[in-house]
Amino acid sequence: MKKSILIGLLTLSFFSFLNAQELAKPKQKGHVDENKFRQMYDLLATPNTYRTASGAPGPYYYQQQADYKIDIELDDKNTRLYGVETVTYTNNAQESLDYLWMQLDQNIAARTSKTPLVDSNTTDPAMSTQAFSRKYLEEKYDGGFKIDYVKDGKGSPMPYTINETMMRINLAKPLAHGEKIVLNIKWNYIINNYMLDGGRSGYEHFEDGNNLYVLAQFYPRMAVYNDVEGWQNMQFWGSGEFALPFGNFEVNITVPADHIMEATGVLQNRAEVFTAEQVKRYALAEKSYDKPVIVVTQAEAMAAEKGFSTQKKTWKFKAENVRDFGISTSRKFILDAMAVKFGERNVMAVSIYPKEGNPLWEEYSTRAVAHTLKSYSSYTFDYPYPKAVSVSARDQGMEYPMICWNFGRPDADGKYTDRVKYGMLGVIIHEVGHNFFQ
Repeated sequence: MKKSILIGLLTLSFFSFLNAQELAKPKQKGHVDENKFRQMYDLLATPNTYRTASGAPGPYYYQQQADYKIDIELDDKNTRLYGVETVTYTNNAQESLDYLWMQLDQNIAARTSKTPLVDSNTTDPAMSTQAFSRKYLEEKYDGGFKIDYVKDGKGSPMPYTINETMMRINLAKPLAHGEKIVLNIKWNYIINNYMLDGGRSGYEHFEDGNNLYVLAQFYPRMAVYNDVEGWQNMQFWGSGEFALPFGNFEVNITVPADHIMEATGVLQNRAEVFTAEQVKRYALAEKSYDKPVIVVTQAEAMAAEKGFSTQKKTWKFKAENVRDFGISTSRKFILDAMAVKFGERNVMAVSIYPKEGNPLWEEYSTRAVAHTLKSYSSYTFDYPYPKAVSVSARDQGMEYPMICWNFGRPDADGKYTDRVKYGMLGVIIHEVGHNFFQ
């Protein structure tokens, strides 16, 4: 008998045993319905004016809106991010708001962070000298947000209180239904090396001296306010998921001039940040439906990663009706892309990766993105955004609107196992799929 069949029979027998044991248990008395196909009246919210019994929005259903204009600059040499943002927040709730809550997720990396208290305190059975020194002897790096100011639309300071990963902003007068308020916030923080310090964003450092950045949760973000919970102001502990209000983004990102970047939204100034030849290649990719077009070649990336330019350039992106924003940038990036047709609309499937990702990424990543867009759309609804980007980020697997970080790299000699290949394909499909279902 084949091993796989034997394992299947043993598994089936085991679950049959569990079901028999479950049936043999005395049922709980009283009014508890244990039928696995029971109606979920006890789990669903009572129908009201905000939502009907079918789950559809009711006449008073609403969502708050948060629109962002953000300017950030990456100090690659010192791995620090500087930013200033203007947030326009619209109160669509029927009631007025006396204060606002914002998320400061990066504060999990603050030196005073309480996040380590949720981790296990078991003793490591063995660890390297470097790891021991970093954990027990060295001073923890201070990676939390440094808030320079919070001001209103007229430039007047606003009172605020920071409570770990949350910030409450007090309002001079209640924000009534239908009213907007403008917030101006300036901040900076030291970016974490996620390979050493953990986290869903940060940078990966290479032996050639370069960094590959995957930047998310990098800006103070409006918390959700809804009719069920009011303000969602629970602390962020690092491993949990998060909800955010939808809005429109205009984001300008200044980086070293030799960097290649992708981010949430549509690039507004391609001719300024790509070479003329790369612009032509991208135009070709917009008409290529059967295979990816290499837009930034491996030779161009290898030349750039040796330069460490001291010049700067600014990439400008706009995104409509998204809940968040993600960025990935490095001078090591190769970029390829192809188009996916949805009616009269083109959606771009894109991948960015260092040479360390090849030949695996050039061969499979963008094809996997395009396949995911087609297959998910065929079973649900047409992909709603103009692009989907897969980023090669070691040991990562996380999604943000239109962009996601995905693990899977070949060995130094370019060889890879089926496990690595299918692991990479699986995480790309999974994370791109989150654009359909958050």
